[in-house]
Amino acid sequence: MSLLKRAVPAGDDVGPFVVVVSALAALNGLLFGFDTGVVSGALLYMTETFPRLGTDAFLQGTVVSGAMAGAIVGAALGGRLADRLGRRRLIMLGAVLFFVGSLIMAIAPTVAVLIVGRVLDGVGIGFASVVGPLYIAEIAPAKIRGSLVTLNNVAITGGILISYVTNQFIASAAIDAGLSWRVMLGLGMIPAVVLFVGIIFMPESPRWLVEENRESEARSVLQRIRNGANIDAEMRDIMQMSKREEGDVRDLLEPWLRPVLVVGLGLAILQQITGINAVVYYAPTILTAAGYSDIASLFGTIGIGSINVLFTVVAVVTVDRVGRRPLLLTGLVGMLVSQTILAGAYLVSGMGGIIGPVTIASLMLFVACHAVSLGSVVWLVISEIFPLNLRGAAMGVTTLVLWFSNFLVAQFFPSLFEIGPAVAFGVFAGIAAVGFAFVYAFVPETKGRSLEEIEAELRETSGEHSLSEQAESVEADSAESVDD
Repeated sequence: MSLLKRAVPAGDDVGPFVVVVSALAALNGLLFGFDTGVVSGALLYMTETFPRLGTDAFLQGTVVSGAMAGAIVGAALGGRLADRLGRRRLIMLGAVLFFVGSLIMAIAPTVAVLIVGRVLDGVGIGFASVVGPLYIAEIAPAKIRGSLVTLNNVAITGGILISYVTNQFIASAAIDAGLSWRVMLGLGMIPAVVLFVGIIFMPESPRWLVEENRESEARSVLQRIRNGANIDAEMRDIMQMSKREEGDVRDLLEPWLRPVLVVGLGLAILQQITGINAVVYYAPTILTAAGYSDIASLFGTIGIGSINVLFTVVAVVTVDRVGRRPLLLTGLVGMLVSQTILAGAYLVSGMGGIIGPVTIASLMLFVACHAVSLGSVVWLVISEIFPLNLRGAAMGVTTLVLWFSNFLVAQFFPSLFEIGPAVAFGVFAGIAAVGFAFVYAFVPETKGRSLEEIEAELRETSGEHSLSEQAESVEADSAESVDD
């Protein structure tokens, strides 16, 4: 709460309840982050139980990417389920799947069963990644929407850091290697239980309630989360937008929506293929290749994870003041520089003695720049730019593409890294350069505007009439017919 007070000025519609609700919803991100980070340490010890994982890079990639495959399924279903079941119920379902998947991984007798657990875990993560930012965006006041949605990213990076710390603690506790990785993966059941219990106390999204013709409930929820402020104007805007017929995925291909779809899909892909999850999933592997021991590499990941959390907090504080575009563009420049340095270090002969420190410094710079830009802002922008009647479906499509991109990185990075670290990091640097050009050319600024204002501007700039204009036209036609 104190963080948000520093990030934005207080107002009549900003009270503690909306912050608490957003923080509870952000536990979706904690599940996401914990699963993302925990597997990196567990991989170092799985080879004691499953020796083939130590020699088969593709199988190792399959174990890691199993969660991404599940997340693709979760994202594909999550948008539609968020619209049909409601935001709260889908969060609850995701928590249950994450719990079951973590339990299966902890007791897995074979690699095949381990992958099944990873896939179930991933379905829960896919649901969480769709519904978490969507839910927060729909309950947040416009002036702090960026900060509140970015809480989800703080939770993601916090979950990654927690997994790194627990991995280091377990690895240092002299637990049998065959048991260590099981404990690491099984700990994911704890945040799943916390989220499941927390969801009981969260209200449903007022915008979803309006879509379900439950206006009185929506008004009651909105009154609570707006700190008792006058909500008549906001309710009127929400109800006007909800009068549009419910859309489906095919409507995203309408000419007036194609530019927005390109922005959403482009950002989703860029967030993943610039290399962040190669670092998060394989940081211990990268550091051991740079000459560090297993324990030292796990300790190094804690530093990387701490930087990730710190600069995500920077994004929370600045995103509603600086704006979305400046953070994206600045971060992409830093990512390009850090990846270029890292690739160059592996190309220059005579760097063997200092390759370890250069690797850690470059990885920390890269993670910092990603956290303050693509890592935080992408989830926010894709939760803002789509119309209300298509928001769930659109979030599902963009998040599906995001997870598919994540899957490709997780599956093939070990093989690319075997070809050569310079090649791997050089590819990521080139993608960052392309990403800068894309953001500069296509991504709009959404700072300080309500979701309804963003939608109205989208319709006007694309030649679509706003709902108010349509309503006025209908009223005028009706008046003329009466006069006649």
